[in-house]
Amino acid sequence: MHLHAKAAMIGLGVSLLTTAMATAQPVPQAPAWTDGFVGRLEALALLQTLNADLLSHDSATLTLDRWCEAHRLASPAKIVAERVRGVDKAVTPDQRRLLGVDDAATIRYRRVRLSCGGHVLSEADNWYVPSRLTPEMNRTLDSSDIAFGRAVQALHFQRRTLSAELLWAPLPTGWEMGAAPSSTASGSLSIPAHVLQHRAVLTLPDGTPFSEVVETYTSEVLAFPQPPTH
Repeated sequence: MHLHAKAAMIGLGVSLLTTAMATAQPVPQAPAWTDGFVGRLEALALLQTLNADLLSHDSATLTLDRWCEAHRLASPAKIVAERVRGVDKAVTPDQRRLLGVDDAATIRYRRVRLSCGGHVLSEADNWYVPSRLTPEMNRTLDSSDIAFGRAVQALHFQRRTLSAELLWAPLPTGWEMGAAPSSTASGSLSIPAHVLQHRAVLTLPDGTPFSEVVETYTSEVLAFPQPPTH
């Protein structure tokens, strides 16, 4: 290859890389909340609202769709799943009993991150019984990053929550029974990476279990401006 041809190819590569870097969308940064009684109370109220919404609906994915839209985390507001490959978590005997299968039955494991506008809102571990899904659902789950709830939505499944735990308490236990802390803001509110966790089993309309899911919700569920105070 002639020298000028090589130079042209290198120039083209640099041009394409520069264009890609210029058009890449940066990951949005969560706005800082001020630390103080009001900010912590608002954070607690919002986490409890999300918790109640998740508990009252069968699909966590669709619930996060609504949360994303209501808090303007992205436009359009739609949850996007990213499958985490190369990881595996062996099913336990207790999980087999929960799913109503014996030791010979195949159980598959899948881990995804659910994001909205670049904000990773939850990380979900899922164990499921492929023989209780349709062949098309299994192909979709095997070959794509789709969220599990979207893939199996046609089953009209029901969700039974096994546990729901706030992993972060913005205010100490019993705060409502004592004097309210000072509302003076003092810097930015430090929110841990994980704030809420749900464990649930998904069942067919006849009550047959087919999946167990553990969903860990991140601080990004609060990645919007702090509600204004008046």
